Amino acid sequence: MYLHVGEEVLVRTRDIIAILDIDSAKSSPFMEEFIGRQQKKAVHLAKGAAKSIVVTGDLVYFSPLASGTLKKRSMKSSVQEF
Repeated sequence: MYLHVGEEVLVRTRDIIAILDIDSAKSSPFMEEFIGRQQKKAVHLAKGAAKSIVVTGDLVYFSPLASGTLKKRSMKSSVQEF
């Protein structure tokens, strides 16, 4: 199954390691360091401020969608993987 994370980007759900709320992530010094180290692998999907961070094995996506929205979408099986 794939998850729409913003713009026209779909991510395979089995590749997702974490979906984080951006405010919670910024309040942690460990997450600040992690985000800083991942800037070369970062994909900014939000035209304005990002609301969540989607971490995969290869990339880190800054999504304009809320983490709760992404969680709900990940529970649906609207796009099947073949």
